Amino acid sequence: MCFPNRSTPSGVLIDLYLRNRIELTDQAIHELFSANRWEMAQSIVDDLNQGCSIVCDRYAFSGVAYSTAKGLDLQGCKEPDRGVPVPDGVFFLHVDEKVGASRANFGDERYENATMQSQVRKVFQESALREGVFWNDVDGARDIDTITSEVAGIVQDLMQSCQENGAGPIEQLWI
Repeated sequence: MCFPNRSTPSGVLIDLYLRNRIELTDQAIHELFSANRWEMAQSIVDDLNQGCSIVCDRYAFSGVAYSTAKGLDLQGCKEPDRGVPVPDGVFFLHVDEKVGASRANFGDERYENATMQSQVRKVFQESALREGVFWNDVDGARDIDTITSEVAGIVQDLMQSCQENGAGPIEQLWI
């Protein structure tokens, strides 16, 4: 599952904003990103209750990091996402700025510039962003097989722990 989900009502506006087709205040776009996650929250819960595993490309942590990097208050940025389903694990892939900038299509969207990405990297290191989740920092500079093996091992351990301890209720983020 990718966030933003550009096919939802809020996602259409987010897409226009990211492609520099419309302007919104930092607070307004932050709220839209959160609304986009809330549009999918019940679907996430339903899938989890059916026994599905979900992998998200970006989630609430990304929204908070980007908005905080633009100068909004970190704790205030967490508020709109308070209560969305909490992930069992978060994987943050560290990639050198120059490597990230060299990837295909970098620079096509609003936040894809060196200054913004540098600020976002700093916010992702803040403990206040990471609280309440099982956070995993992964060296993204290594080859894909090594990264895949590391992440798969952690996921396997998480799944085994869930099987041994029972699934339990789906928890809510930052509650």
